[in-house]
Amino acid sequence: MKLVFATNNLHKLQEINHLLDGSFQLLCLKDIDCNDEIPENQDTLEGNAAEKSFYIWNKYGLNCFADDTGLEIEALNGEPGVYSARYAGEQRNANDNMNLVLAKLDKIKNRKARFRTVVSLVIDGHEIQFEGVVNGHILEEKRGTTGFGYDPIFQPDESDLCFAEMSMSEKNKISHRGRAVQKLVEYLLKLENK
Repeated sequence: MKLVFATNNLHKLQEINHLLDGSFQLLCLKDIDCNDEIPENQDTLEGNAAEKSFYIWNKYGLNCFADDTGLEIEALNGEPGVYSARYAGEQRNANDNMNLVLAKLDKIKNRKARFRTVVSLVIDGHEIQFEGVVNGHILEEKRGTTGFGYDPIFQPDESDLCFAEMSMSEKNKISHRGRAVQKLVEYLLKLENK
């Protein structure tokens, strides 16, 4: 089965390809000549994921999935949440975003946080969503050199390492995106075997 992943984010593509393990032919937006700035105008992760996947389905008629991910920090009332990518401004700079989080949490003891990913899969015009969550906490300073986004400041509960200190396969086993995509893959495999 051919599936479009509605992204050009190479980090996400590598992570998902690693999880799909060759089970499906994964295309990105470049592969289908989509150079549009796909809208993300919703105020929930669920809404943004659906908006992106239906955009591809409606314009290209291709089965696809899209995700939206948010870092939700307890002491910041769930911020940055749906605004995680552009928390420190429209330039979408990961370092600026992390620095803002660290500044806001300065002198705050409660550093509980979770990453949440919602995947919206559209096949033949019908949508199903999958969610993945990983609980953890925000570190006091950046660590590690792998990963992307908030990975250098997020440590999941089930590890002594932050995401940016893990290999891709270690991260995929416990990450929010890994958990959501695992549900997606199980669903797709059932479809294939029907």
